[in-house]
Amino acid sequence: MNILIVKLSALGDVVHTLPALNTLRRAYPKAHISWLVEAMARDLIEGHPALDRVVVWRRRDFEAAFKEGRWATAWRIFSETRRQVRQFPYDLVIDFQGLMKSGLWVAQARSRHKVGFGRGMERSEGSHLFLTERVPAVSMDIHALERSLLLLQAIGIQRGPIEYRFPIDQAARDAATDFLQSSGVAPSDRLVVIHPMTRWPTKLWFEDRFAQVANELSGAGLKVIFSGGPNDAPALERIAKNMTSPMIRTNGLGGLKTLAAIYERANVLVSTDTGPMHIAAAVSTPVVAIFGPTSPQRTGPYGDEHVVLQAGVSCSPCFSKKCVTQDLELMACMKRISADEVVAAVRQLLNR
Repeated sequence: MNILIVKLSALGDVVHTLPALNTLRRAYPKAHISWLVEAMARDLIEGHPALDRVVVWRRRDFEAAFKEGRWATAWRIFSETRRQVRQFPYDLVIDFQGLMKSGLWVAQARSRHKVGFGRGMERSEGSHLFLTERVPAVSMDIHALERSLLLLQAIGIQRGPIEYRFPIDQAARDAATDFLQSSGVAPSDRLVVIHPMTRWPTKLWFEDRFAQVANELSGAGLKVIFSGGPNDAPALERIAKNMTSPMIRTNGLGGLKTLAAIYERANVLVSTDTGPMHIAAAVSTPVVAIFGPTSPQRTGPYGDEHVVLQAGVSCSPCFSKKCVTQDLELMACMKRISADEVVAAVRQLLNR
């Protein structure tokens, strides 16, 4: 049996689909399972023990070539992905994304059974038009991870235990170990990682408060590391200026597997609502999650071992990338979460 999973992005969405992948593998132990994913998220699934094949869509390269008028390059990128998608006839194609961008790839696949949620899903952009079997829509207030499992249940695939089996390889673990040792983190140290960045401006907390959290935790004898990519360096530099001890940071270190290995070693991750938060949850690291304009009910760190901090303001969640409140001060949903609350939540998780 050949199965194709379509879940292109973003990081958190791909992580949320890993339990569904494991559920498929338990239901079809001898199936050949492929996954179509965007290049930015390939590290999250390559080498996964339940997966046979990864097809990578280089969307950003395609878009850059298209915008720059390099039509031949754009066509080659698209054609190569299309060739791989159509390499096999599939007994089952599952659109876990439910957006136009995934629907267009579902349309390219060779299969008589293309499954996904039908009309009525919020922001589905008409993706149901490319399906042959439409599962009745469910509420978006159901957690994204649960929605993927409900989609499988609707086609007769029963759920089992929630498993991620995040594919951290030995090279990533070795790189993480070397980094931690060179950063002065001993095996006996209690480690808190802070991930302050996110792409939505409204999901950002405040740099001075992250510095305050780091100062208080370091002062209590904990090791504190900041994670982030090269593009986050300017913000991390500003945070570092308000810290009482030198900042240890991961930017420029390895890929997502190495980041996951560092999170796996951590006792707690402090994070905004962003993809790395879900990576930490997938490797069983407790998370203190700072939520403002988005809903933890939909996309919070999955499981009972985490602490979600919200201000409880009337306009949250608004799901907006620009604060448009008329009744409260701008960014009230984030401003009303204090550094003391974050520190207290970290201590709560450390004391469990």
